[in-house]
Amino acid sequence: MIREVALLTALTATLLAPSAVSAGTTAAAKSTLSRESPTLTIDSITPDVPRERSTEIKISATFANSTGGPLGSMTMRLRKSTTPFADRTAMAAYQAGQGPADLASLSASVTIPSLTAGAKFSHEFVVSPAQLEQFDFGVYPLAVEVVDSFGRTLALQRTFMPYAPRDTDFTRSKFSVLLPLFDAQPRRSDDRTFLDDDLRTALTGDGRLASLATLVKDTSADKAVSWLVDPSLLDDVTAMTGPYVVGTGGDQRKRPAEPAAAPWLDGLRASLAGASVFAAPYADPDVTALAHQGLDGATGTAVRTSAAVAKELLGRDVPTDVNWPVSGLVDYDGLDALADAGVRTVVLDGRNLPPAQAAAQTPTQTPVQSTAQTPDAATTVTSVYGDMTALVADPVLSDVLGDDVSAPGAAVLAKQRFIAETAMIAAESPATAKNLVAAPYRRWHPDPAFVSGLLKTAESLPWLAPTPLSSIKRPAAPTPRADLTYTDQNRKAELGKSYLTRVKRAFAQADLTAAVTQQEESPIFTRALLRLASAGWRGKTGTARTAVEQVDKSIAGRIDEVSITGAEQPRTLAGDDGVVPISVHNSLGEAVSIRLDVKSTNSKLLEIQKYDQAVVIGARQNQTVQVPLTAHVNGDTTVTVQLRTDQDRRYGPPVKLTVRTTGYTGIALVIVGGALSVMLAAVVLRVLRRRTQRSSRKARPAKGAAPAGPSPQNAPAARPVPGGAPASPAGAGPAPGFGQETTMPTRRRPVPPDERVWPETPAPRVGDRPRPDGGATARQNGARAGSRPEGGAGTRPENGAGPREGAEPRGGDAREDEAEAEAEVEVEARPEGRAGRQPYGRAGGDRADTGERPR
Repeated sequence: MIREVALLTALTATLLAPSAVSAGTTAAAKSTLSRESPTLTIDSITPDVPRERSTEIKISATFANSTGGPLGSMTMRLRKSTTPFADRTAMAAYQAGQGPADLASLSASVTIPSLTAGAKFSHEFVVSPAQLEQFDFGVYPLAVEVVDSFGRTLALQRTFMPYAPRDTDFTRSKFSVLLPLFDAQPRRSDDRTFLDDDLRTALTGDGRLASLATLVKDTSADKAVSWLVDPSLLDDVTAMTGPYVVGTGGDQRKRPAEPAAAPWLDGLRASLAGASVFAAPYADPDVTALAHQGLDGATGTAVRTSAAVAKELLGRDVPTDVNWPVSGLVDYDGLDALADAGVRTVVLDGRNLPPAQAAAQTPTQTPVQSTAQTPDAATTVTSVYGDMTALVADPVLSDVLGDDVSAPGAAVLAKQRFIAETAMIAAESPATAKNLVAAPYRRWHPDPAFVSGLLKTAESLPWLAPTPLSSIKRPAAPTPRADLTYTDQNRKAELGKSYLTRVKRAFAQADLTAAVTQQEESPIFTRALLRLASAGWRGKTGTARTAVEQVDKSIAGRIDEVSITGAEQPRTLAGDDGVVPISVHNSLGEAVSIRLDVKSTNSKLLEIQKYDQAVVIGARQNQTVQVPLTAHVNGDTTVTVQLRTDQDRRYGPPVKLTVRTTGYTGIALVIVGGALSVMLAAVVLRVLRRRTQRSSRKARPAKGAAPAGPSPQNAPAARPVPGGAPASPAGAGPAPGFGQETTMPTRRRPVPPDERVWPETPAPRVGDRPRPDGGATARQNGARAGSRPEGGAGTRPENGAGPREGAEPRGGDAREDEAEAEAEVEVEARPEGRAGRQPYGRAGGDRADTGERPR
């Protein structure tokens, strides 16, 4: 009995021992797995497509212990299925770990000894389609798995294995790839200023643009590849071939020319010379957002600018009739804007234009598995301008082509997925050829070796026919599709209303500068404004607003180049009516056509009359406009001067001018009228006096005749001589001392009245001697015998000698001058109270004697 109990105890201990060991091992495994999972990488799969059942398939894989601790005995094995996938939906489910079940291969496995932390184990499986039990054309599940000693999965990598027997009869589908050559975002604000210096690093080394240039070169001969180039990228790089400025505001720095810029452009130009190339609208505008915010015309401007810049920088005409909206999504508003700009083909995402059957399903419905087929890429969409061709890019193929394959093994899995997807499309309907299009994310950072290798693989696949994008035609019976699907989430991803409102205002201001200069070419700010409207600013409007401010500043500076001058000085209006000059200065290097709109702030005080508002001003010149005004009151009044374009749009801010009305014109007319009246009276008086003098000269006796005088019988009684003997009666002979005729001195020039000096008392003259009796001389007492009557013939000027016998008669003009001077002397020098008396006691006609008179 005791022996039996001991035996039972030993047996129980033996049976329980493995459980204890297992429990300890499980706890240790859980502890290890909780730290970090190990990694499994499929390094290669060859060939791409087995064509024979006996073809060797080599699958290399590497398992790495990245847990940080040791791992015990493990097994690496293949998992497979003998049933191919029914459709692409099943493939997607399998990739996500929810697809059809696969089985572990007992023959394709290998034991992994224990691995220390960080150790790796690599193995290559060699199998054949026969061993994998693949019999028919299709795509089969394939996976590499690592399990521990208890059969638990430590790591798993799923992939696909297509099989295409040589006797399979299928029609090749046309396959085309559209690759984007876009920058991550616009680099410049205005044409002279870069926002940052990131473009410099992108052109060199492993930079994104350097990788794109390499890929362009590697795929230049690939028939399936077409490039969609944004000319604004080439424009930015061209700007870096010379010195440029980085930064905005006060944080601007001058940079020398980038050495890598010119070689990058030259290499790209050479690689694209023989390739299929299309030009995207300049700066990749956010077409749907622009249409929604009232900037529809910007899309057309971007397309036209793109064609001009692409031709300039690539040296050949580049088509612009193919467009790829941002993310491949567009609504009917955006579609109409593209059609209006001349676009005839749009490349869309499959989610934007889904098949009619898929669109009819609700989220609660189970997707169709067995009957779902890949629709033809080419179809028709209708805009307000007519039908357009839509090429719907396959989302899976596009994603695979643009995948980030930098992780170990990612490139192999992506390539295998691409081969399997295209094989599945061919297997859906082997007798029907389809159009297939792939277009990766537009701002991708490709691995040139992966993409070029994948495209070469596509050329070798027996079910694909590489075709240029321009050669894809719509089938006679295209796949029925639903309307354009553009969700609220898609709408929210657009450039926002508040940002585009500022951009719209900048467009309007820049349009003014083009309107006054009437440029035939693209206006100066067109490229800068299109960069502001770029879809590259989605999610980055904070940086974009800085660019808007810089462009606004540049536009305002150009508008200020045409301005009103002298606004600080008041204009004077003399009188009720008149003109006020307003000067406009043009500092631009080209002529401008502008209109001048002048308005009074109070028309009851100052009224603007009609005037010619149009002004053409040459380069760096001034032009003055005479504006007629009518003032109703005197004082200061304000007028507003606004420059306008020929389309009557405001150009720059209004300017206020002060007009000062003086009212002096009426008074000035009265003064001028009075002065004219006085002058006219003086002229009339002078004319009458001259006529009188001419009449007097006509009455003088002829030369040598006796002087006219009173007859003896009619002679008046002799006038007594003051202080002496009585004077001789008139005509009785010369007075004492004047009995003999004396010789006249040489005649002197008459002195003009303004040169004469008139003494207050007459001074004695030559020949005037005091008389013995103390009386006055004959010159002082009156006229001597034979003297001529005052104003009669023979009257001489005071300072000249009268004519004598034998003397030469003076000319008529001289006589008139002397008579005029003598008349003035008589008027001005005649003493008061002694009418008819001349200065110095001379009577009219007295002669100046030079000889001595007898005592």
